[in-house]
Amino acid sequence: MSLVPLENSINKSPKTIAFGLSLSSLPLLERLKARNHVELIFMSHASAASPEEKAKALKYSTPLDFLKDYWESNNKLIFIGSICAVVRLISPFISSKENDPAVLVLDANSSYVTCLLGGHISGGDQITIELASDLGGQAVLTGDSKVKERIPLDCFGDLWGWKRGGDVEGWRKLMIDQSRERKTIIFQSTGLKLWQGLKSCSNYIFKDKNDDDLSSNNIDLYIGPKVGNTCSWHPPTIWIGIGCERNTNKEIILRAIKDSFSRNGVSTLSIAGFASIDKKIDEVGLLEVTKENDWPIIFYSQSDLAKVNVPNASQVVMDEMGTASVAEAAAILSSGKGGNLIQEKQIFRSNENESGAVTIALAESKIAFSPQKGELHLVGSGPGQVEMLTYDSRFALSKCVIWIGYGSYLNYLESIRGNHQVRIDSQLTFEKDRCREALSLAKQGARVALVSSGDSGIYGMAGLALELWLNQEDDSRPFLQIHPGISSFQMAASKVGAPFMHDFCSISLSDLLTPWETIEERIKCAAKGDFVLAIFNPRSIKRDWQLNKAIEILLQFRKPSTPVAVARQLARSEESIELYNLESLPIDKVDMLTILVIGNSQSIIKNDKFLTPRGYFAH
Repeated sequence: MSLVPLENSINKSPKTIAFGLSLSSLPLLERLKARNHVELIFMSHASAASPEEKAKALKYSTPLDFLKDYWESNNKLIFIGSICAVVRLISPFISSKENDPAVLVLDANSSYVTCLLGGHISGGDQITIELASDLGGQAVLTGDSKVKERIPLDCFGDLWGWKRGGDVEGWRKLMIDQSRERKTIIFQSTGLKLWQGLKSCSNYIFKDKNDDDLSSNNIDLYIGPKVGNTCSWHPPTIWIGIGCERNTNKEIILRAIKDSFSRNGVSTLSIAGFASIDKKIDEVGLLEVTKENDWPIIFYSQSDLAKVNVPNASQVVMDEMGTASVAEAAAILSSGKGGNLIQEKQIFRSNENESGAVTIALAESKIAFSPQKGELHLVGSGPGQVEMLTYDSRFALSKCVIWIGYGSYLNYLESIRGNHQVRIDSQLTFEKDRCREALSLAKQGARVALVSSGDSGIYGMAGLALELWLNQEDDSRPFLQIHPGISSFQMAASKVGAPFMHDFCSISLSDLLTPWETIEERIKCAAKGDFVLAIFNPRSIKRDWQLNKAIEILLQFRKPSTPVAVARQLARSEESIELYNLESLPIDKVDMLTILVIGNSQSIIKNDKFLTPRGYFAH
């Protein structure tokens, strides 16, 4: 199997653009650009202080010309300046919530991020929360869903990787009913259902079964592949198996898709992707259709397709392709375990202005597939308190609709979890399962935060998650980003003084994944090299001898008076920090919640401060 990478159509890509109304906005404009929050930054012509300012990576425009060029429904416009001024500027352009862009206003100090327009459909509320988290400001949201802590039904599906269907009036009525606190009846046949357990969904009635008439008054919101409801979200679960004659053009392929979906009463917004035989990997019409619509396409070998049981095997196809089925076999194979063939192969022949012939089969998968929309964020939550989170980690958490991690770590972040964000608690020793689940959820189109304590790249989840991610096919990989956190050894150092002012290393004493012989050799090398040591995982109930052995090794190379800091439960209510030396270290006080800092030959303790001199005063 191989996946052909696709590029988004440039003309269809929404843009996030920032415009500064005065010279004071310049630092924030450049910060937004450096953090990749915006693609373009503009400033008013009148604000250019000098030719040097004009030489910066800025575009200059009048506010009205800027609005004429970028006032489009998919865009997000960020203004830095006065809310009153922005209201006056945009008022002639406002038409409807379906057609207006998101408009945000920030002050030059980024103290407040205000969503002025397009909070739901255009994504303004979400980007407001994200910017405030990253810039250290306060998000100002005044919509009813936010104030009443309800799920905004008309936009929440975006974070889950779904596409919105239905009609404008239907959605308007639904949101009015929601604001009046009327019960909302929801039926969901496909897509992740984790959100249904949130407290903010208490006013919704979830139906277990549904009749075929989606347009009836029995359902207010439908989530699944079918068409007919006035308000619907469509998770990508429908796979199109396709075979075609050589040089079949895109017009007949698009007609075949439209006819097949219409015939089966399913929405093209539910398309997960295409699948065919690898002999079609250079088929121009097929590639044009998938590229223009940003649909993934998978190509299978004839041997893979030949293994699939199909209802309509063909000797003609066997003679031509080496397998008795292309369309049906590819659709079934792509839909995965439990998939269901909802349309057996149908042959479409060319009409006027078309060329070639195409065979279409449709299959529905139990699991959505949208890695191109999904995101996996590896978040380091720091040593404990939420105050120790970096802004970058806060930003990542604000983007994600699912948080997954060890329960105790998530508890420390609970105060900043939004009412729309799902929490998945995992047990401490189930790291592989945790990573697999996080990756699977992201491949389905959701934005997922996989949370580690400290820094996720230091004995955290980043390495394992990255290994699993790299083992995926290229176009099955969701976006992945690693966000740094404050490691416990850094926190310990700041609490006791400055022990890591010279060369240092960290060593974990856990031999669950690393042979003890290797750990022992590393301790010897670190001792010989006179490194300051940060010791992770020093002692557990089952591993109660390794720390004693490590101290024995260190005493072969270092004085018994070598300083040692014992830091336990850092940044938590049970925090304790005590200073000892190698000879007096109380082993029984050390456990898995402890980090040890062991000095080198130059380290000292003076006035209860642990210092490893850099040597400035010796020169």
